Amino acid sequence: MPFETLPHYPTIGAMLHVDRKSAERADQKWVEAQCNRPEARFFVLINLKPILASGANRSTTEIRWFNPAERADLGLGEYDVLFLGIDGQDRPHFSIAMSENDAKQLPRGVEQFEPLVEFRSLAMQGIMAAEELSFIATARSLATWHQTHRCCGRCGAHTKPRDGGWRRKCWACDQSAFPRSDPAVIMLITDGERCLLGHEERFLENVMSVLAGFVEPGEAIEDAVRREVMEEAGIEVGKVSYLASQPWPFPHSLMIGCVGEALTTEIKLEDSELVHALWADRAEVGRMLASEHEDGLRVPANISISHMLIRSFAEGLA
Repeated sequence: MPFETLPHYPTIGAMLHVDRKSAERADQKWVEAQCNRPEARFFVLINLKPILASGANRSTTEIRWFNPAERADLGLGEYDVLFLGIDGQDRPHFSIAMSENDAKQLPRGVEQFEPLVEFRSLAMQGIMAAEELSFIATARSLATWHQTHRCCGRCGAHTKPRDGGWRRKCWACDQSAFPRSDPAVIMLITDGERCLLGHEERFLENVMSVLAGFVEPGEAIEDAVRREVMEEAGIEVGKVSYLASQPWPFPHSLMIGCVGEALTTEIKLEDSELVHALWADRAEVGRMLASEHEDGLRVPANISISHMLIRSFAEGLA
């Protein structure tokens, strides 16, 4: 089932409809020309926190976009840009990532951009459009990757950004490195009438979610689902089907949403990852979604694919 037909597709990664121009961005002169177009738009991440423009009553907020003239006036012209794509109005979009110490060296300092808000907290508040959240998510994933790939994995020499930030190249041995996404499975496990939910210690109080875990090298997605569920809850899983995916920028994962059929139902918390797990039918899950559960249980916010998987089960779509 395509994700467009599923309810409440996650706000992060859901609405970024831009052309990334994978062929053109390999030409540095083309990238520079896009930077200099009057309609070009730039936003800044400081310590991975976006600079924002809030509404008068702070009930809504949006990315604070800068044009080329403002970029130069702010002293941002010397910083590498990450090309994010061209939108339907033919506007190039870029991000600039810097540390707080770098921002302090700008002509008017870091104070001109405050307050800076953690991205996860911002997304949880539900006060920003899904497309803008997705712009920040893409830029954040790219910026995190650049931070950890400043040196060549082959020879140890410094690398330099290329292709508008979508590649780094070693000056010494010409080795190229490309942005990575770590594959992780996130799975709705059902016995037909109930779904399996768990609570991890790191979760907010009373939040129950579907299970998830990273895919290991040499492992198929289906096998990763079966292994993770067995490791975390002691449940044997049979048939596994793909449902939808989501880019997750903490720091740069690809969440692969699946549905699995449980062959057993006795929960055995075999490791320390899950504090609590349970089976819940559609009516109980509906109460969690509505924040009306008798024990105060609830589900993750709609910034993540976990919410979509749980809601799909409650509404009989998965």
